[in-house]
Amino acid sequence: MKRVVAITLLVVLAVAQFMATPSEATVTCGQVEASLSQCIEYLIRGGTPTGQCCAGVKNLKDLTQSQPDRQAACECLKKAATDHPNIKPDAASDLPKKCGVPISVPISPTVNCGK
Repeated sequence: MKRVVAITLLVVLAVAQFMATPSEATVTCGQVEASLSQCIEYLIRGGTPTGQCCAGVKNLKDLTQSQPDRQAACECLKKAATDHPNIKPDAASDLPKKCGVPISVPISPTVNCGK
């Protein structure tokens, strides 16, 4: 009987450890870039984002449901913003609002993605 209780306790502890371990991100920079590829014109020139751009923002939201995915996407966006200095920071930060798609991934070269 003690052996069964001990084995059961070990299984419960193993399951609890597995559930407590944070998952790894599944979103890739390629997916993030593809989602926002239709937004380049808006990000450079400003104005009004196209419907295709806003669909990409919605797709980005759908891709980033977990905290690790949001952090990974944030790092991708941060790198992209740094690599493309002609992107208007205000246009980038306003994009989710203009598309009516609230996302938890800031688009900025200076954001701390670890938070």
